[in-house]
Amino acid sequence: MSPSGRPWSLSLVFLLGMASEGINCPSRCSCQYLEVNCTGQQLQEFPVDIPLDTRQLILAANNVSYLPAVELSFLADLVYLDCRKNLLGDDLDFTFIGVAKLVYLDLSFNNLTQVTFSTFSHLLSLVVLKISDNPNLVAIEKDAFANNTWLRHLDVSRTGLTFLDTSTVRDLPSLRLLGLSDNLWHCNCSFLDFVTWMMESDVHFPDADNITCHTPAGLRALRMPAAEAQLHFSCLTRLYKQDYVFLCLVGFCIFLAGTMAAWLAGVCAVIYEAHASKREEEEEEEEDDTA
Repeated sequence: MSPSGRPWSLSLVFLLGMASEGINCPSRCSCQYLEVNCTGQQLQEFPVDIPLDTRQLILAANNVSYLPAVELSFLADLVYLDCRKNLLGDDLDFTFIGVAKLVYLDLSFNNLTQVTFSTFSHLLSLVVLKISDNPNLVAIEKDAFANNTWLRHLDVSRTGLTFLDTSTVRDLPSLRLLGLSDNLWHCNCSFLDFVTWMMESDVHFPDADNITCHTPAGLRALRMPAAEAQLHFSCLTRLYKQDYVFLCLVGFCIFLAGTMAAWLAGVCAVIYEAHASKREEEEEEEEDDTA
């Protein structure tokens, strides 16, 4: 090949490389090195032909209602997945079983209804999880994040949650940021342990002024520090039915013990008096015999 033709051959190789890369890019998505971006393309389904070496996949602002576990498992090197503003529902159990390297997952602005142990249990490397703005999310299982020991940032703001078990977040050793604002927290005595943990924890709560009680009516809009004080007063000084039963049993036991003690004291006194009288009689008889 002549020197004058070499630039043309290099250009041809470059164009062929670009063409081959374009073939592997999903329709209506843009691709660059290790990244596929399908933001706002009105996609109804999970895109096909995603390069297998993709590290970052952005599906934000579409109409995807289902994430196929098999197709996702082909993306074994995926570390960043953005699915915010879609139509994902409550069928996510075991969905992420094949993307164990995932570090960042955004499922905000969807239709999630619950989070179970099987939802994220395979994401052992997960650091950031955003499931905020899911208004139908009403339940997170106690051990939902038990395997996510690297989880550092968790956002469950603006959902339908009314309760969250303390151990669900307290047992996350790496947790540093927890979003809880604008939820429907039911501040009863069962919630006191969680509120106390919030006050004593080193975790940062963004938008803390909007973490307030929704029910009961007497505590509505009350922020958590004030709610803790109120719950401490009303819950730790309140006697329940079992408390009254216990107190009655204790009172009965004390009464019975007192009655038995008085009876034993009376018996002992009678025996002592009888013994003393007998002794006096014996002494008098001895004196008469001597005389």
